[in-house]
Amino acid sequence: MNAQSRFINHAQLISHGNAKSRIAALDCLAAALDAADTYIGTHRLVRRNGNILHVGERNYDLSKSFDVYVVGAGKGSYPIAKALDEILGNRITEGVMLAKGEAAPLKHIHVMETSHPVPDERSLAGGEIVHRMAGKVKAGDLLFACMTGGCSALMAVPVQGVALEDKIALNRLLLRTGAHISEMNAVRKHISLVKGGGLIKMFQPATVITLTQDTQPDFLPWPDTSYPDPSSFADAIRMLKNYDIWDPTPAAVKAYLQRGLADPSLETPKTFAGWDTYLLDTGNQRESCLAAVRKAESLGYSGHILSTKLEGESRDIGRGLAGIAKEIKLYNRPFSKPCILASAGETTVSVRSLTPGKGGPNQELVLGFAEAVPRYEGLTLVSIDSEGTDGPTDIAGGIGDGETMDRARSAGLDVFAALKNNDSSTLLEVLEDAIITGPTGTNVVNLRMLVVEE
Repeated sequence: MNAQSRFINHAQLISHGNAKSRIAALDCLAAALDAADTYIGTHRLVRRNGNILHVGERNYDLSKSFDVYVVGAGKGSYPIAKALDEILGNRITEGVMLAKGEAAPLKHIHVMETSHPVPDERSLAGGEIVHRMAGKVKAGDLLFACMTGGCSALMAVPVQGVALEDKIALNRLLLRTGAHISEMNAVRKHISLVKGGGLIKMFQPATVITLTQDTQPDFLPWPDTSYPDPSSFADAIRMLKNYDIWDPTPAAVKAYLQRGLADPSLETPKTFAGWDTYLLDTGNQRESCLAAVRKAESLGYSGHILSTKLEGESRDIGRGLAGIAKEIKLYNRPFSKPCILASAGETTVSVRSLTPGKGGPNQELVLGFAEAVPRYEGLTLVSIDSEGTDGPTDIAGGIGDGETMDRARSAGLDVFAALKNNDSSTLLEVLEDAIITGPTGTNVVNLRMLVVEE
């Protein structure tokens, strides 16, 4: 799919600033998104020849008497479920796909819309369907778990005694800390029946085949529905106290965590020994960045992967990328210009304002970059959430360059104030630098393209 098709407002995005570098950045980003297509990846991994189903290196005889279930949740899971619907057809006994936003019906898998990043009553209803389905499986049955980013918000199955409202309140507290996602997930996993390997446990004694996208940050097993959990109840409590949010944490959550500390039977699975489980990767950020590099070179730039694990506070990462861009621009190091640097990885936002505006990590990252490169010609950065929604917005991300600061001033806007108030969307929308993709059908964390012209 070309950039004009990928980006709904492509013409708007290239109508100002350095058109050449903006076009190149968006072309490389489109190539990266194409490389992460989960529908294509699933058809590559799962094939049917008559009654023989080939799944990775395994084979299953569909003529035998066993049930086949499909459970899907996550921002890039619908294309996986769609591919399985086509491959397995009426051999699917029962299936449910929990999607973010509207999705077309499937013939053999029930599709329902739930909520992300904050779970709601629809997420709870979807989770209850999954829980009931798990009660039907028997030894020899097969479950396909289509799990990608956001799956635990879209499929909420809280532990007994913890209400949905408690989970929502806790999540808001966690997001305000700016903590590493592994720290936040140590808490989230211990109040969920599906996170921290809970989905595998829930569907025993069936064989569980997880189809996912490898977006694993360091020290965070992914997808955590389908991996043993290295964290403990003690880690969860320690995190809440270390970030000074133990006191405002909902009482039901604190009570359950304390109960779990005293009762080892409530702990999340630390091993899957004795369970038949198999995990396959339908796409990842490494392949996306490689595709972007190949595209850059076809456009006459030198292409490089800067990092596929770039993490940290969004605005600070933006400023760091600005420093690298200026070094290349002024001194032709560590890479020679013209060049395009691809990077991937989750960045976070610390909510500093008591009345935050609208925005997301990628949008703040772009403004952090723009703030650091005023009037530098030929420096452009584009950053998006690969699934098409950056934070709680319908904006995928943003694009910025050396003209962004001057254009903002001319429009009566203040980049510093936008960052201070966590209101990046408002500024980018006015500047026509907010990127709109709609649902992309994939979710390989955040993707960024940095262009440095001659």
